[in-house]
Amino acid sequence: MVQLSLTLGAVVGIALSAGYVWYEVGRYAAPQVPVSRFDERKEMIGYTAGLFAGIPLAVALLFLLASLPLGELGGVAIYLAVLVGGTELAQWLILKSVYFGSDGSGPFYALGFRAGVAGILILAVVAQALASPSLSGASLAVALAQSVAILFLGVAGGVLSLPVPSTDAGRRGGPGAGAAFGAVGFFLVALGPAFGAAGGIVAAAFAALVAASMYRRLGRATLDKLRPPRSALPSDDDEPERPSGFGRTDE
Repeated sequence: MVQLSLTLGAVVGIALSAGYVWYEVGRYAAPQVPVSRFDERKEMIGYTAGLFAGIPLAVALLFLLASLPLGELGGVAIYLAVLVGGTELAQWLILKSVYFGSDGSGPFYALGFRAGVAGILILAVVAQALASPSLSGASLAVALAQSVAILFLGVAGGVLSLPVPSTDAGRRGGPGAGAAFGAVGFFLVALGPAFGAAGGIVAAAFAALVAASMYRRLGRATLDKLRPPRSALPSDDDEPERPSGFGRTDE
């Protein structure tokens, strides 16, 4: 049963996180645009790095989910700090690295990394629900709602953690903003089940809605402004002046 729950958890986690990368990040890859806005190999490596980084973070999330309904506020603070702080530190290190931070497409790699982390967190939540002796349709619905919230909290937090360009001086951003947003969101997701299955679903749905709205407002605006890495351009001049509709194509 444990192996089956882990397998099904992995299926859900990979489906949601990889699906996000394929659809949302893939909007900026050829042939959706004339020239890919990022190095696709680096994007996959960033996603894979997120999967590995998500393993210890998933442990912190599970402890958080177990501690909050019991009122163990000291443990809640510690596990929340490890979960959010560890994610922010890992993203900061990735963007500061020569490999991911040298071609100007760092936001794409950061979001791929965040999606990978979210995939493992979702695996942990779904596997725990499936392996529970008290498994029911309601508890599974809570786990699925939390999974969607975890994905959107991850990518929205990743956008908020990006350095703010000088052209957007009126917007706050950076690791502090991302950490604060993630802490509130994950606290809400963990608190919901204390009020029963309905509370867990409502809390997770609310967190997912706010995070998705945040991502849609800031994430795409950030990615739309990024230019392709110079190594991806056909010449050293500039990006070809062709229309770049970001919708999917039939090619």
